[in-house]
Amino acid sequence: MFFEKLGLAKTASLAAWLVLSVSCFAGPVGMPGALAASEETSKALVEGMTAPDWTLTDQDGKKIKLSDFKNKKNVVVFFYYKDDTPVCTKESCSFRDSYEKFKIANAEVFGVSSDSPESHSKFKTKNNLPYDLLSDKDGAVRKSWGVPTDKGMPGRYTYVLDKKGTVKKIYTGGMFESKQHVVEALKSLGDFGVSAY
Repeated sequence: MFFEKLGLAKTASLAAWLVLSVSCFAGPVGMPGALAASEETSKALVEGMTAPDWTLTDQDGKKIKLSDFKNKKNVVVFFYYKDDTPVCTKESCSFRDSYEKFKIANAEVFGVSSDSPESHSKFKTKNNLPYDLLSDKDGAVRKSWGVPTDKGMPGRYTYVLDKKGTVKKIYTGGMFESKQHVVEALKSLGDFGVSAY
Protein backbone atom coordinates (compact mmCIF):
# COMPACT_ATOMS: atom_id res chain seq x y z
CA MET A 1 0.00 0.00 0.00
CA PHE A 2 2.85 2.38 0.84
CA PHE A 3 4.44 2.01 -2.58
CA GLU A 4 1.07 2.28 -4.40
CA LYS A 5 0.56 5.68 -2.73
CA LEU A 6 3.93 6.75 -4.10
CA GLY A 7 2.82 5.64 -7.55
CA LEU A 8 5.24 2.71 -7.69
CA ALA A 9 4.47 -0.66 -9.20
CA LYS A 10 4.71 -3.65 -6.90
CA THR A 11 7.57 -5.08 -8.97
CA ALA A 12 9.55 -1.94 -8.30
CA SER A 13 8.76 -1.78 -4.61
CA LEU A 14 11.84 -3.58 -3.35
CA ALA A 15 14.20 -1.52 -5.50
CA ALA A 16 12.46 1.68 -4.41
CA TRP A 17 12.73 0.71 -0.76
CA LEU A 18 16.46 0.09 -1.13
CA VAL A 19 16.97 3.47 -2.80
CA LEU A 20 15.01 5.24 -0.06
CA SER A 21 16.97 3.42 2.66
CA VAL A 22 20.36 4.33 1.18
CA SER A 23 19.28 7.96 0.79
CA CYS A 24 18.25 8.18 4.44
CA PHE A 25 21.38 6.63 5.91
CA ALA A 26 24.07 7.88 3.54
CA GLY A 27 22.94 11.50 3.43
CA PRO A 28 22.97 13.77 0.38
CA VAL A 29 25.75 13.49 -2.18
CA GLY A 30 28.81 15.39 -0.97
CA MET A 31 27.59 15.46 2.63
CA PRO A 32 28.87 13.39 5.58
CA GLY A 33 27.22 9.99 5.83
CA ALA A 34 27.84 6.27 5.99
CA LEU A 35 29.11 6.00 2.41
CA ALA A 36 31.30 9.09 2.68
CA ALA A 37 32.79 7.79 5.94
CA SER A 38 33.64 4.46 4.29
CA GLU A 39 35.40 6.17 1.42
CA GLU A 40 37.35 8.37 3.83
CA THR A 41 38.39 5.43 6.00
CA SER A 42 39.54 3.39 2.99
CA LYS A 43 42.19 6.01 2.23
CA ALA A 44 43.55 6.16 5.78
CA LEU A 45 47.14 5.30 6.62
CA VAL A 46 47.69 2.20 8.72
CA GLU A 47 50.70 1.14 10.73
CA GLY A 48 53.38 -0.39 8.53
CA MET A 49 52.64 1.86 5.55
CA THR A 50 54.97 4.53 4.20
CA ALA A 51 53.61 7.99 4.93
CA PRO A 52 52.97 10.18 1.86
CA ASP A 53 55.44 13.02 1.53
CA TRP A 54 54.43 16.62 1.98
CA THR A 55 55.84 20.14 1.94
CA LEU A 56 54.18 22.58 4.33
CA THR A 57 54.86 26.12 5.53
CA ASP A 58 55.83 26.65 9.16
CA GLN A 59 55.09 29.56 11.49
CA ASP A 60 58.01 31.55 10.05
CA GLY A 61 57.08 31.08 6.40
CA LYS A 62 59.72 28.39 5.88
CA LYS A 63 58.96 25.33 3.74
CA ILE A 64 59.32 22.03 5.60
CA LYS A 65 59.51 18.79 3.61
CA LEU A 66 58.84 15.49 5.36
CA SER A 67 61.23 13.45 3.20
CA ASP A 68 64.15 15.68 4.27
CA PHE A 69 64.14 13.75 7.56
CA LYS A 70 64.26 10.32 5.94
CA ASN A 71 67.18 8.17 7.19
CA LYS A 72 67.99 10.96 9.67
CA LYS A 73 65.27 11.22 12.32
CA ASN A 74 62.08 9.71 13.61
CA VAL A 75 59.15 12.04 13.04
CA VAL A 76 56.07 12.70 15.17
CA VAL A 77 53.19 14.49 13.45
CA PHE A 78 50.13 15.45 15.45
CA PHE A 79 47.09 16.85 13.68
CA TYR A 80 44.98 19.14 15.80
CA TYR A 81 41.83 21.17 15.31
CA LYS A 82 42.76 24.80 15.86
CA ASP A 83 45.20 27.17 17.54
CA ASP A 84 44.17 28.55 20.93
CA THR A 85 41.34 26.10 21.53
CA PRO A 86 41.41 24.60 25.06
CA VAL A 87 42.14 20.92 24.35
CA CYS A 88 44.49 21.61 21.44
CA THR A 89 46.42 24.05 23.61
CA LYS A 90 46.76 21.41 26.34
CA GLU A 91 47.94 18.85 23.79
CA SER A 92 50.46 21.25 22.24
CA CYS A 93 51.82 22.15 25.68
CA SER A 94 52.08 18.45 26.58
CA PHE A 95 54.32 17.93 23.56
CA ARG A 96 56.28 20.99 24.70
CA ASP A 97 56.73 19.63 28.21
CA SER A 98 58.05 16.30 26.87
CA TYR A 99 60.06 17.77 24.01
CA GLU A 100 63.42 16.89 25.55
CA LYS A 101 62.36 13.23 25.65
CA PHE A 102 61.53 13.36 21.96
CA LYS A 103 64.97 14.84 21.28
CA ILE A 104 66.59 11.99 23.21
CA ALA A 105 64.60 9.58 21.01
CA ASN A 106 65.98 11.40 17.94
CA ALA A 107 62.48 12.48 16.93
CA GLU A 108 61.34 15.68 15.27
CA VAL A 109 57.89 16.92 16.35
CA PHE A 110 55.44 18.79 14.13
CA GLY A 111 51.98 20.11 14.92
CA VAL A 112 49.66 20.44 11.91
CA SER A 113 46.38 22.31 11.53
CA SER A 114 44.62 24.42 8.91
CA ASP A 115 45.57 27.65 10.68
CA SER A 116 47.69 30.22 8.84
CA PRO A 117 51.44 30.61 9.48
CA GLU A 118 50.63 33.93 11.17
CA SER A 119 48.24 32.25 13.58
CA HIS A 120 50.79 29.52 14.25
CA SER A 121 53.46 32.11 15.00
CA LYS A 122 51.31 33.77 17.66
CA PHE A 123 50.26 30.42 19.13
CA LYS A 124 53.84 29.15 19.25
CA THR A 125 55.14 32.32 20.89
CA LYS A 126 52.29 32.54 23.39
CA ASN A 127 52.84 28.97 24.62
CA ASN A 128 56.65 28.77 24.19
CA LEU A 129 56.42 25.78 21.88
CA PRO A 130 59.89 24.50 20.89
CA TYR A 131 58.79 22.65 17.75
CA ASP A 132 57.41 23.84 14.41
CA LEU A 133 53.73 24.29 13.63
CA LEU A 134 52.78 23.63 10.01
CA SER A 135 49.93 25.09 7.99
CA ASP A 136 47.79 22.62 6.05
CA LYS A 137 45.42 25.38 4.99
CA ASP A 138 43.47 23.48 2.33
CA GLY A 139 43.55 20.20 4.27
CA ALA A 140 45.45 18.41 1.47
CA VAL A 141 47.86 16.58 3.81
CA ARG A 142 45.09 15.66 6.23
CA LYS A 143 43.18 14.21 3.28
CA SER A 144 46.17 12.37 1.80
CA TRP A 145 46.89 10.75 5.18
CA GLY A 146 43.22 9.86 5.63
CA VAL A 147 42.71 11.78 8.86
CA PRO A 148 38.93 11.72 9.37
CA THR A 149 36.61 14.28 10.86
CA ASP A 150 34.85 13.80 14.20
CA LYS A 151 31.38 15.35 14.46
CA GLY A 152 32.27 17.78 11.68
CA MET A 153 35.58 18.77 13.25
CA PRO A 154 39.03 17.78 11.96
CA GLY A 155 40.18 14.70 13.88
CA ARG A 156 43.05 14.84 16.37
CA TYR A 157 45.44 12.08 15.27
CA THR A 158 49.09 11.50 16.13
CA TYR A 159 51.48 9.62 13.83
CA VAL A 160 54.93 8.30 14.69
CA LEU A 161 57.24 7.56 11.75
CA ASP A 162 60.56 5.77 11.90
CA LYS A 163 63.64 6.97 10.05
CA LYS A 164 62.53 5.14 6.90
CA GLY A 165 59.25 7.06 6.87
CA THR A 166 57.23 4.02 7.90
CA VAL A 167 54.26 4.55 10.20
CA LYS A 168 55.11 2.91 13.54
CA LYS A 169 52.16 4.16 15.56
CA ILE A 170 48.84 5.88 14.97
CA TYR A 171 47.04 7.19 18.02
CA THR A 172 43.50 8.37 17.49
CA GLY A 173 42.51 8.91 21.10
CA GLY A 174 39.50 11.14 21.54
CA MET A 175 38.60 14.74 20.80
CA PHE A 176 39.04 15.64 24.47
CA GLU A 177 42.28 13.81 25.21
CA SER A 178 45.49 15.78 25.31
CA LYS A 179 48.48 14.26 27.11
CA GLN A 180 47.73 10.67 26.09
CA HIS A 181 48.83 11.52 22.53
CA VAL A 182 52.26 12.35 23.92
CA VAL A 183 52.36 9.24 26.10
CA GLU A 184 51.56 6.90 23.20
CA ALA A 185 54.05 8.62 20.90
CA LEU A 186 56.87 8.28 23.44
CA LYS A 187 56.02 4.65 24.14
CA SER A 188 56.26 3.85 20.45
CA LEU A 189 59.73 5.41 20.49
CA GLY A 190 60.82 3.19 23.38
CA ASP A 191 60.12 5.44 26.36
CA PHE A 192 57.77 3.53 28.65
CA GLY A 193 58.44 5.67 31.73
CA VAL A 194 55.70 8.13 30.93
CA SER A 195 52.17 8.63 32.19
CA ALA A 196 49.17 10.75 31.24
CA TYR A 197 48.69 11.68 34.90
